[in-house]
Amino acid sequence: MSSLRESPGPPSRPSLVSAGFSNQLIALLPRLRRFARGLAGSAAEADDLVQAACERALAREHQFQEGTRFDSWMFRIVQTIWIDQIRARDVRKEDGDIGDERLGSDEPVRRVEARLALDEVRRAVDRLPADQRITLMLVTVDGLSYKEAAEVARVPVGTIMSRLARARVALQLHLEAGAGIRRSVNDAEAQ
Repeated sequence: MSSLRESPGPPSRPSLVSAGFSNQLIALLPRLRRFARGLAGSAAEADDLVQAACERALAREHQFQEGTRFDSWMFRIVQTIWIDQIRARDVRKEDGDIGDERLGSDEPVRRVEARLALDEVRRAVDRLPADQRITLMLVTVDGLSYKEAAEVARVPVGTIMSRLARARVALQLHLEAGAGIRRSVNDAEAQ
């Protein structure tokens, strides 16, 4: 009689993602979400963008080079996916502006005014060219140094400084123009 060996079951699969990689990714999620929100303009789109970036990073863990900055690699993935989405939207001629702001009538006046001001800033940021918006988000929102932002954007530090200066000036002009429009509308309503 031949002896039959019992198979211990399916071979155990090695972990698909290293613990260190997943821990870094989880720790970075709030910063990625903040960055994505600045790019996309809405929380829902930002969440989708971060999810897509995480999926891509997990699938391409082998492409990450140890010893390099994990956050820069992830910011670059978010930025690349966002640019791809913008290009796809342009090709499909979609309108990417989805108004998801709702103002409750029972909220205090200061909270309503703060939301309106924030919406105005978001619209002004959305009008910036993509390179300026990315730089503004990396430096002012996420707090990266010029050097770190330059690594993420893969441009010289001087380019980051120039883009940031242009973004700040353009943002100020957009906001001042919006204030002028509001003043003229308020003046017309008062008459």
